[in-house]
Amino acid sequence: MIKNNQHKYSISAMCKVLQLPRSTYYYEAKERQAEDDITSDIIEIFHSSYQNYGTRKIKKELKKRGKSVSRRRRIGRIMKEQGLISTYTLAQFKPHSSGTNESEQKNELDRQFTQNEALSVVVSDLTYVRVNKKWQYICVFVDLYNREIIGYSAGRNKNALLVYRALASIKTDLRKIKLFHTDRGSEFKNKLIDEALATFNIQRSLSMKGCPYDNAVAEATFKIIKTEFIRGRHFDSLGELENELHNYIYWFNYKRIHGTLGYLSPIEFKLGHLKKVV
Repeated sequence: MIKNNQHKYSISAMCKVLQLPRSTYYYEAKERQAEDDITSDIIEIFHSSYQNYGTRKIKKELKKRGKSVSRRRRIGRIMKEQGLISTYTLAQFKPHSSGTNESEQKNELDRQFTQNEALSVVVSDLTYVRVNKKWQYICVFVDLYNREIIGYSAGRNKNALLVYRALASIKTDLRKIKLFHTDRGSEFKNKLIDEALATFNIQRSLSMKGCPYDNAVAEATFKIIKTEFIRGRHFDSLGELENELHNYIYWFNYKRIHGTLGYLSPIEFKLGHLKKVV
């Protein structure tokens, strides 16, 4: 009432009529403003995350802005009031099977997913996405050091050329990569890929047959991509998919915070470690 009529009457007069201490009014007004500010921040953070962040990551982002807010009680309540539902609360995709090869190449990585040096181990995988009622495919290369997607490609065919294009997209000296690990899909173990890896003296590693846990980080990365980027999206053309994928991967590397990286983005994590070394 006071707020709606303050253009007509003084706040002091209205508080006197309502027998309300002015200090109480100003305190409640300040609380409402703070609540409105927090709500605006939560809405902004949620939508800038491709509608993916839940209460935990939103709390971390609010802390970066100097705002300490309870995760379940306040953030959860505001998200519910604003109808903000993370994509992670929705159904997940079913796995898509692919052919394997019988190469005698061993699993040199041996599930050593924590690496202390950039490009010491790069892992890769493929997934599928619907584009104009047809299946198209995405390939990504992930640096185990900071979970950064360092190379990627999209195309109509799930083949060695798709993998080769993702390898070629990496914007760094490929000779710095020490080990390349994937599952046993025929797209990864063939003459084209073998020759490319040999050219840059990159050691090879393959998962055990039928064991997705041997390539767990790549599997987890694609689960993120399926949930955050593919699910519920419609792409009219391969060009649109490539453009949107480029934007998403930029966000993934530079903005998206990862629990395994101490709630830093891959680039923040890498830059932080470079400063420590210097």
